[in-house]
Amino acid sequence: MRLADPRPRADVPDAQWWPPRMLEPGWVDAHADDFDLMHVHFGFDAVSPADLEDLVACLRRHGKPLVLTVHDLRNPHQLDRALHDAQLDVLVPAADALLTLTRGAAQQVRTRWGREATVVPHPHVVEEPRLSLPRRQRRPGDPFVVGVHAKSLRAGMDPLPVIEAVAEALPLMPGARLRVDAHTDVMTPGFARHDEGLATRLRELERRADIELHVHDYFTDDELWDYLESLDVSLLPYRFGTHSGWLEACHDLGTTVIAPDCGYYADQRPCLLYAVAHDSDSDSGRSERPVATGSLRDALLTAHRERPQWRADPLERARERAEIARVHDEVYAAVLDTVASGGVVCTS
Repeated sequence: MRLADPRPRADVPDAQWWPPRMLEPGWVDAHADDFDLMHVHFGFDAVSPADLEDLVACLRRHGKPLVLTVHDLRNPHQLDRALHDAQLDVLVPAADALLTLTRGAAQQVRTRWGREATVVPHPHVVEEPRLSLPRRQRRPGDPFVVGVHAKSLRAGMDPLPVIEAVAEALPLMPGARLRVDAHTDVMTPGFARHDEGLATRLRELERRADIELHVHDYFTDDELWDYLESLDVSLLPYRFGTHSGWLEACHDLGTTVIAPDCGYYADQRPCLLYAVAHDSDSDSGRSERPVATGSLRDALLTAHRERPQWRADPLERARERAEIARVHDEVYAAVLDTVASGGVVCTS
């Protein structure tokens, strides 16, 4: 059983993220009888390393094991990596068990902290029945659509260099076009995430017919699945990162992904890679500098020429999800030791 995420003290809209109250030592003190172990996935972005140390101490005081899934070795929402590194320096050594999504990330955990992490793949993102619906077949004359989604310009994204590179490569790919999506808050003056330089340049490229520009608010899940299925290629404009739920959704729907060679995207699911300059300061020995446009062009030409068919098999996804649950059960049982099965799990 998993406890519900307690709402914050202040009223917030249902769609808004809030720091999990479960990560507060006071919450653990008040609810220690309600759960058997704590499993942390995300949510500690706004928690200071000192407060995380207090949390760990509180869990120890109550005899509650800590399980940590290392999704991000480099937080895609933080421009400066120092805080996330410090947070991991508290959580990773303190965890009674570690999980992560790829062998590459597990090796990085081993190198940085001398800890072993169990590799458990990311489960499917698209749910049934959509997961099993056939993908629309291309017809003769259909354009080859490359998509770049700027979303709301989180810190780990730098979409303009890859957009410019794709626009330059389009003449080499007969029948290809470039679709660029940007959220309203990026394109509209006065909004917190407005980027005047990006907005101006995208409008220029649109006027020159180099790109097909779509400006909109956040997609619903169904709108996002429709969008991804409309693309032949989804190009991830990331400067840094580790793993990607977007990549998982594309894998579910059969959309080819071209990803940067930072992080462990190619370990996660089949995709094409483009290179960035090397820098030992980043999480996998790669930098946060602009892309190598030649390698991006090569990946685009490969996708255009070979049309990879990397779609998840729904039955395999179901088996995979069952296996993921089984591994979690085993990990929980191991850290709970003699505690009876069927306990309550606290997640954040």
